[in-house]
Amino acid sequence: MKKIFIINGSQNFAHSGGKFNETVTNWTIEFLKNSKQFEIKTTDIKQDFDLDEEVEKFVWADVVVYHTPVWWFQLPNLFKKYIDDVFTAGHNKGIYKSDGRTRTNPDINYGTGGQLHGRKYMLTTSWNAPATAFTLPGEFFEETSVDDGAMFGFHKMNKFVGMQKLDGFHFHDVEKGATAENIDIFKENYTNHLEQTFKNL
Repeated sequence: MKKIFIINGSQNFAHSGGKFNETVTNWTIEFLKNSKQFEIKTTDIKQDFDLDEEVEKFVWADVVVYHTPVWWFQLPNLFKKYIDDVFTAGHNKGIYKSDGRTRTNPDINYGTGGQLHGRKYMLTTSWNAPATAFTLPGEFFEETSVDDGAMFGFHKMNKFVGMQKLDGFHFHDVEKGATAENIDIFKENYTNHLEQTFKNL
Protein backbone atom coordinates (compact mmCIF):
# COMPACT_ATOMS: atom_id res chain seq x y z
CA MET A 1 0.00 0.00 0.00
CA LYS A 2 1.50 3.32 -1.10
CA LYS A 3 1.87 6.03 1.53
CA ILE A 4 0.70 9.53 0.54
CA PHE A 5 1.37 12.73 2.50
CA ILE A 6 -1.00 15.57 1.51
CA ILE A 7 -0.24 19.18 2.45
CA ASN A 8 -2.83 21.96 2.29
CA GLY A 9 -0.70 25.09 1.89
CA SER A 10 -3.54 27.61 1.83
CA GLN A 11 -4.12 30.30 4.42
CA ASN A 12 -6.54 33.06 5.33
CA PHE A 13 -5.25 36.45 4.22
CA ALA A 14 -6.82 39.63 2.84
CA HIS A 15 -9.66 38.57 0.50
CA SER A 16 -8.54 34.91 0.44
CA GLY A 17 -10.19 32.45 2.78
CA GLY A 18 -8.22 29.41 1.61
CA LYS A 19 -11.40 27.62 0.60
CA PHE A 20 -10.42 26.59 -2.90
CA ASN A 21 -7.26 24.72 -1.90
CA GLU A 22 -9.11 23.19 1.02
CA THR A 23 -11.60 21.89 -1.55
CA VAL A 24 -8.84 20.55 -3.80
CA THR A 25 -7.22 18.86 -0.81
CA ASN A 26 -10.53 17.16 -0.05
CA TRP A 27 -10.85 16.04 -3.67
CA THR A 28 -7.43 14.40 -3.38
CA ILE A 29 -8.31 12.67 -0.11
CA GLU A 30 -11.64 11.50 -1.53
CA PHE A 31 -10.00 10.05 -4.64
CA LEU A 32 -7.28 8.22 -2.71
CA LYS A 33 -9.67 6.83 -0.10
CA ASN A 34 -12.05 5.58 -2.77
CA SER A 35 -9.26 3.66 -4.49
CA LYS A 36 -8.46 1.83 -1.22
CA GLN A 37 -4.84 1.41 -2.33
CA PHE A 38 -3.27 4.20 -0.31
CA GLU A 39 -2.43 5.09 3.27
CA ILE A 40 -2.85 8.82 3.88
CA LYS A 41 -1.43 11.41 6.24
CA THR A 42 -2.28 15.11 6.00
CA THR A 43 -1.16 18.52 7.23
CA ASP A 44 -3.00 21.82 7.10
CA ILE A 45 -0.32 24.49 7.55
CA LYS A 46 -2.87 26.79 9.22
CA GLN A 47 -3.07 24.41 12.18
CA ASP A 48 -0.51 23.88 14.93
CA PHE A 49 2.05 21.21 14.11
CA ASP A 50 5.19 19.65 15.56
CA LEU A 51 8.31 20.03 13.41
CA ASP A 52 9.69 16.56 14.14
CA GLU A 53 6.32 14.98 13.31
CA GLU A 54 6.26 16.85 9.99
CA VAL A 55 9.78 15.67 9.19
CA GLU A 56 8.65 12.11 9.92
CA LYS A 57 5.73 12.49 7.48
CA PHE A 58 8.11 13.40 4.64
CA VAL A 59 10.38 10.47 5.50
CA TRP A 60 7.37 8.12 5.79
CA ALA A 61 5.73 9.05 2.49
CA ASP A 62 6.14 7.47 -0.91
CA VAL A 63 4.48 10.51 -2.48
CA VAL A 64 4.05 14.07 -1.17
CA VAL A 65 1.14 16.06 -2.63
CA TYR A 66 1.40 19.82 -2.26
CA HIS A 67 -1.67 22.04 -2.66
CA THR A 68 -1.04 25.77 -2.75
CA PRO A 69 -2.40 29.02 -4.06
CA VAL A 70 0.09 31.39 -5.66
CA TRP A 71 0.26 34.90 -4.20
CA TRP A 72 2.32 37.55 -5.94
CA PHE A 73 3.90 34.79 -8.03
CA GLN A 74 5.21 32.88 -4.99
CA LEU A 75 4.07 30.55 -2.21
CA PRO A 76 1.96 32.14 0.54
CA ASN A 77 4.05 33.29 3.48
CA LEU A 78 2.84 30.64 5.97
CA PHE A 79 3.49 27.83 3.50
CA LYS A 80 6.99 29.15 2.77
CA LYS A 81 7.66 29.34 6.52
CA TYR A 82 6.37 25.78 6.95
CA ILE A 83 8.81 24.51 4.33
CA ASP A 84 11.71 26.56 5.70
CA ASP A 85 11.10 25.30 9.23
CA VAL A 86 10.36 21.66 8.41
CA PHE A 87 13.15 21.15 5.89
CA THR A 88 15.66 22.81 8.22
CA ALA A 89 14.47 20.58 11.07
CA GLY A 90 14.99 17.63 8.72
CA HIS A 91 18.74 18.17 8.46
CA ASN A 92 20.35 14.80 9.17
CA LYS A 93 16.92 13.44 10.12
CA GLY A 94 15.95 12.08 6.75
CA ILE A 95 15.28 15.13 4.55
CA TYR A 96 18.81 16.22 3.66
CA LYS A 97 22.36 15.72 4.87
CA SER A 98 24.27 18.47 3.06
CA ASP A 99 24.31 20.38 -0.20
CA GLY A 100 26.19 17.44 -1.73
CA ARG A 101 29.57 19.06 -2.27
CA THR A 102 32.88 18.24 -0.63
CA ARG A 103 35.53 20.68 0.55
CA THR A 104 38.08 18.98 -1.69
CA ASN A 105 36.03 19.70 -4.84
CA PRO A 106 33.41 22.36 -4.01
CA ASP A 107 32.54 23.20 -7.63
CA ILE A 108 30.55 20.04 -8.41
CA ASN A 109 27.70 17.92 -7.06
CA TYR A 110 25.71 20.80 -5.56
CA GLY A 111 22.17 19.66 -4.78
CA THR A 112 22.98 15.98 -4.33
CA GLY A 113 22.87 15.76 -0.54
CA GLY A 114 19.18 15.00 -0.18
CA GLN A 115 17.92 11.98 1.76
CA LEU A 116 14.43 11.61 0.23
CA HIS A 117 15.53 9.61 -2.81
CA GLY A 118 12.88 7.18 -3.97
CA ARG A 119 10.08 9.54 -3.00
CA LYS A 120 7.97 11.45 -5.48
CA TYR A 121 5.94 14.63 -5.24
CA MET A 122 3.06 16.28 -7.04
CA LEU A 123 2.27 19.99 -7.01
CA THR A 124 -1.06 21.70 -7.57
CA THR A 125 -1.32 25.47 -7.74
CA SER A 126 -4.24 27.85 -8.07
CA TRP A 127 -4.12 31.16 -9.90
CA ASN A 128 -6.29 34.15 -10.62
CA ALA A 129 -4.38 34.32 -13.93
CA PRO A 130 -6.01 32.52 -16.88
CA ALA A 131 -4.13 29.71 -18.60
CA THR A 132 -3.73 31.90 -21.67
CA ALA A 133 -1.52 34.30 -19.68
CA PHE A 134 1.11 31.54 -19.82
CA THR A 135 0.63 30.38 -23.40
CA LEU A 136 -0.28 33.27 -25.71
CA PRO A 137 2.42 35.37 -27.38
CA GLY A 138 2.62 38.86 -25.87
CA GLU A 139 0.79 37.89 -22.67
CA PHE A 140 2.13 38.42 -19.17
CA PHE A 141 4.20 35.27 -18.61
CA GLU A 142 5.86 35.43 -22.05
CA GLU A 143 4.96 31.84 -22.99
CA THR A 144 6.69 30.45 -19.88
CA SER A 145 4.88 27.66 -18.05
CA VAL A 146 4.06 27.62 -14.35
CA ASP A 147 6.65 24.90 -13.77
CA ASP A 148 9.44 26.57 -15.74
CA GLY A 149 8.63 30.03 -14.38
CA ALA A 150 7.08 30.90 -11.03
CA MET A 151 7.45 27.38 -9.60
CA PHE A 152 10.95 26.67 -10.92
CA GLY A 153 12.54 27.23 -7.51
CA PHE A 154 9.93 25.06 -5.82
CA HIS A 155 10.81 22.15 -8.08
CA LYS A 156 14.54 22.66 -7.49
CA MET A 157 13.86 22.63 -3.73
CA ASN A 158 12.30 19.19 -4.03
CA LYS A 159 15.09 17.94 -6.27
CA PHE A 160 17.62 19.21 -3.69
CA VAL A 161 16.18 16.88 -1.04
CA GLY A 162 16.07 13.98 -3.50
CA MET A 163 12.43 13.80 -4.60
CA GLN A 164 11.27 13.12 -8.15
CA LYS A 165 8.60 15.29 -9.78
CA LEU A 166 5.29 13.84 -10.93
CA ASP A 167 3.17 15.81 -13.38
CA GLY A 168 1.34 18.52 -11.49
CA PHE A 169 -1.96 20.28 -12.04
CA HIS A 170 -2.55 24.02 -12.20
CA PHE A 171 -5.96 25.63 -11.68
CA HIS A 172 -6.41 28.91 -13.53
CA ASP A 173 -8.87 31.80 -13.28
CA VAL A 174 -10.15 30.58 -9.92
CA GLU A 175 -11.37 33.98 -8.73
CA LYS A 176 -13.24 35.46 -11.66
CA GLY A 177 -13.99 32.04 -13.13
CA ALA A 178 -15.01 30.16 -9.98
CA THR A 179 -18.60 29.50 -11.01
CA ALA A 180 -20.39 26.35 -9.86
CA GLU A 181 -20.13 25.00 -13.40
CA ASN A 182 -16.39 25.67 -13.58
CA ILE A 183 -15.78 24.10 -10.17
CA ASP A 184 -17.40 20.93 -11.49
CA ILE A 185 -15.12 21.06 -14.53
CA PHE A 186 -12.09 21.65 -12.30
CA LYS A 187 -12.97 18.58 -10.25
CA GLU A 188 -13.56 16.37 -13.28
CA ASN A 189 -10.30 17.39 -14.96
CA TYR A 190 -8.34 17.08 -11.74
CA THR A 191 -9.78 13.66 -10.93
CA ASN A 192 -8.79 12.48 -14.40
CA HIS A 193 -5.29 13.78 -13.71
CA LEU A 194 -5.15 11.85 -10.41
CA GLU A 195 -6.26 8.67 -12.16
CA GLN A 196 -3.48 8.98 -14.72
CA THR A 197 -0.85 9.96 -12.16
CA PHE A 198 -1.50 7.37 -9.49
CA LYS A 199 -2.37 4.34 -11.60
CA ASN A 200 1.29 3.62 -12.38
CA LEU A 201 2.89 4.33 -9.01
